[in-house]
Amino acid sequence: MLKLRVSWVFIIALISLSAMSCTEFRKLQKSDDWKAKYEGAMRYYEANDYYRAIALFEEVLPLTRGKAEGENAQFYYAYAHYNDDQFILSAHYFKSFYETYSRSEFANEAQYMYAYSLYRSSPIYNLDQTSTREAIDAFQVFINRNNDSKFVSDANQIISELQVKLETKAYHSAKLYHQIGVLNSAKIAFDNFAINFPDSKFNNELQYLKIESAYLMAQQSIPSKQRQRYKDVIDMYEEYIDDFPSSEFTEDAQKLYDDSLNKLEKLQKLI
Repeated sequence: MLKLRVSWVFIIALISLSAMSCTEFRKLQKSDDWKAKYEGAMRYYEANDYYRAIALFEEVLPLTRGKAEGENAQFYYAYAHYNDDQFILSAHYFKSFYETYSRSEFANEAQYMYAYSLYRSSPIYNLDQTSTREAIDAFQVFINRNNDSKFVSDANQIISELQVKLETKAYHSAKLYHQIGVLNSAKIAFDNFAINFPDSKFNNELQYLKIESAYLMAQQSIPSKQRQRYKDVIDMYEEYIDDFPSSEFTEDAQKLYDDSLNKLEKLQKLI
């Protein structure tokens, strides 16, 4: 019974505090005192109440242009959106901050947080990667302009992480062409992947699949095109063996090579 009574007291106290907070917030919104609003916004920010902080900062910002409080308000306004998981908006406001206050002590951090907000908005690899590319570009610009910043090391690590995401996206996209039988597009995608990601661990597999795609194209071609396409398979195999002499796909590639040689020999006899 005592526990139940204590629980009700706690709940009533919470309701009372919430009502008081709401009343204080409403008073600040109606107030004509921008300093009171600014201080209230900062208090709500420090209390992790980002909804109320954002609402008050929005009212303070037009009234504090050219003042020290205006600089702080815009910086923490951007952070309030970031901490509220509104990463697209926080990217916008951090960018706006460092462009407006380029000489501010917060400018370096704001530029980093612009890139970091884009990074946080980057989706999983199988979705559109526009924000991932934007984040990489933003981090690279940040590094180029602030090579002595304390954030540079983290920026480089994140760029590497995002590049792996783009690599993974490109890998699965290239394989999809092969899986659905769009063979010429698959060959092009495999070549583009090797150009864009020359050191990727996926190149071994994709270059084998390129041979397989070329072989299937040769099989499915009209007789007048088969001869050149089987020659292409042979050339690709020889290049593949040079690049990956001890590959797990060597045996399968060898079978395609041998069969292409046999088919080419038969075609030569028909000439």
